[in-house]
Amino acid sequence: MTSNNDSDLHFFLESELDSLHTQRIVDTALHGMDDGELYLQYAQSESFSFDDGRLKSAAYDTTKGFGLRAVQGEVSGYAHSSELSEEALLRASETVKSITSGKNATLAMHPKGTNKKLYSEENPLLGMAFRDKISLLEEIDAYARAKDSKICQVSSSITGEWQTIEIIRPGGHRVRDIRPLVRLNVSVVVKDGDRMESGYQGAGGRYEYSQLLTEENWKAQVDEALRQAMVNLDSIPAPAGEMDVVLGPGWPGVLLHEAIGHGLEGDFNRKGTSAFAGLMGQQIAARGVTVVDNGTMPNRRGSLTFDDEGTPTNCTTLIEDGILVGYMQDRMNARLMGVEPTGNGRRQSYAHQPMPRMTNTYMLAGNQDPKEIIEGVKDGLYAVNFGGGQVDITNGKFVFSCTEAYLIKDGKIGAPVKGATIIGNGADVLKQVVAIGNDLELDSGVGICGKAGQSVPVGVGQPTLRVNGLTIGGTEG
Repeated sequence: MTSNNDSDLHFFLESELDSLHTQRIVDTALHGMDDGELYLQYAQSESFSFDDGRLKSAAYDTTKGFGLRAVQGEVSGYAHSSELSEEALLRASETVKSITSGKNATLAMHPKGTNKKLYSEENPLLGMAFRDKISLLEEIDAYARAKDSKICQVSSSITGEWQTIEIIRPGGHRVRDIRPLVRLNVSVVVKDGDRMESGYQGAGGRYEYSQLLTEENWKAQVDEALRQAMVNLDSIPAPAGEMDVVLGPGWPGVLLHEAIGHGLEGDFNRKGTSAFAGLMGQQIAARGVTVVDNGTMPNRRGSLTFDDEGTPTNCTTLIEDGILVGYMQDRMNARLMGVEPTGNGRRQSYAHQPMPRMTNTYMLAGNQDPKEIIEGVKDGLYAVNFGGGQVDITNGKFVFSCTEAYLIKDGKIGAPVKGATIIGNGADVLKQVVAIGNDLELDSGVGICGKAGQSVPVGVGQPTLRVNGLTIGGTEG
């Protein structure tokens, strides 16, 4: 998408910057460089938190700034400022030019243009009155508390964001995007005697509040959070040991994201620090396993019209029928590895440099009935929801905690268990997949990914999977 007056409204008409002078500064700063860009960002964000029957916090923030990057070889110079002025840009220009070594360089080709639109450009923060947002949180609280006498605490929150992005490269190449993002979170705590348990559910995406905050949707989030809490109230200590595990569809794809996805990002593989480095073209997963990173899905939380370097996003196949066929690439790592960028150069804000990051990463569906997959397990674990986890990219080892899981006995789902953790190795776990369901689901739109101190919104997903021989850490005495 090319720039127009929508972006100029924020970056030039409402600042001290002049469009023509800015282009000249960028041309001068990046002369003789292999790559680079000026990244301009204007963002509005808000959040409302409701807890213990009252409004706990309400916040609104506006940020703006630029990041100027020059790249030569494997070295990048970066300067950023929240001051949108020619003086600040000139200072940044002098900073990034200091990386030049005097050698000749050829400026990388500009990203190809696109006119696609993956989400609305309307500002969600303006579509609903302040009082109406508070009233809705009050209604959510009242609805939840009326559901069951065991409920002792209800928390809910609404967050919204609207960003305008413009990227300027040498020679006059410009792209711009307007990015909405909304999210609803609901958590419920239940108590029975001395025992207390909790449940959580959320939803979101790149659209307006009117789509997120329908009565049908927010009631569904409350009902699901309560269901999880009540299940946990009846849970028994989880057993420990090696067992077959069935992973549910949708959010359990976060294990795939963490344990495998990060290891398939270009920078880790170029540097040889990933457990998957040097394995291109080799079988790294069971036959039937196909994993993609797809930033082109309309309205999804992890989707982008183009990435934070100006490259249009793609549906990039990473693993195809068990064979490693691709990595996720930003521009610098793609150039150094002799491949094409995949539209995965992402940054948290103008104050951060881009790096290879995931968008919406998921495994494609197989052809097996999920019910039959469970029926094929004699003794195992059915893991439906996950909480936090830890992953070591260099060796692929991971530990994930289950927030909702059940025993499987003789092919039937049994008692819920509490305190189960799944322990494994990302390089091995995909080889242990023995059944893939036909029920691919994506998460509800709450994913946040952290890497090198930066956080970005992402999506995950998968069908029902059976993985044999995983190690389970439990709490059973």
